[in-house]
Amino acid sequence: MDKKTGGWLSGFIGMLIFSGSLPATRIAVTDFDPVFLTVARAAIAGVLALAILAVFRERRPDRADSLSLIVVALGVVVGFPLLTALALQHVTAAHSMVFIGLLPLATAAFGVLRGGERPQPAFWIFSCIGSLLVAGFALYQGGGGSFAGDLMMTAAIIVCGLGYAEGARLSRRLGGWQVISWALVLSLPLTATLALMTMPTSWEGIGGAAWGGLAYVSLFSMLIGFFFWYRGLALGGIAAIGQLQLLQPFFGLILAAALLQEHVGWSMLLVTLSVVACVGGARKFASRPAPTASAVSASCGG
Repeated sequence: MDKKTGGWLSGFIGMLIFSGSLPATRIAVTDFDPVFLTVARAAIAGVLALAILAVFRERRPDRADSLSLIVVALGVVVGFPLLTALALQHVTAAHSMVFIGLLPLATAAFGVLRGGERPQPAFWIFSCIGSLLVAGFALYQGGGGSFAGDLMMTAAIIVCGLGYAEGARLSRRLGGWQVISWALVLSLPLTATLALMTMPTSWEGIGGAAWGGLAYVSLFSMLIGFFFWYRGLALGGIAAIGQLQLLQPFFGLILAAALLQEHVGWSMLLVTLSVVACVGGARKFASRPAPTASAVSASCGG
């Protein structure tokens, strides 16, 4: 398996893991406060990450990497989960999908700014079409927006796209699981403190399903999923692999239908197939073609 194929496979597995986050969160918030769930999952993942780093005796990142790790932590460990949790107090879950559809564009843009990638013009066309399909489907399913909620969702997408791109750039040198592990450990003092401050006054009445949801978002959504996702971004390219996020809402809805008996209509399946075509097109044009021998010779004055 070549590096590019391995990147797409890792990215796809990461996307599938993230797709289970929404159904698991919906189950967990039946008994847990959303704010507590947000910080608790990061704190639990941080403790696990600290243990993994200790077992494998990983060398601490260089001081020069500290700023990048802070960006990752603020983006995907604290910023995105917290901002989306706050936004969902003002907007519906269906409305939030409008913004999730813009996340691949944000990731690609930061891939250009921070990762030095230069996709072909056709890449942006496929990416924009895919984003519009996801956003349009979400609007078709229902409204439910507000200025405050939309503002927080916009901020969430920006910080998440930056966190993805920065983590992928750092993963090329440190490794995918090392990056998210160090970012979680760096956030641990804050997330653990907030988890203790917002924890339930009584644990009675919290069902097994809610505990299972908390376990999933802590272990898989906050930790293991990033092992695959950052590896995929580092190997396959930030802009290209980031397009797989267009599929995440649809896989999430399919899982919700299987686990929560929610309805999945033909319109969703048709849009999903269209989005798959856009992801394929974006993959084809994600990087500029290598210059030909004659072009290289000409540029060198040969």
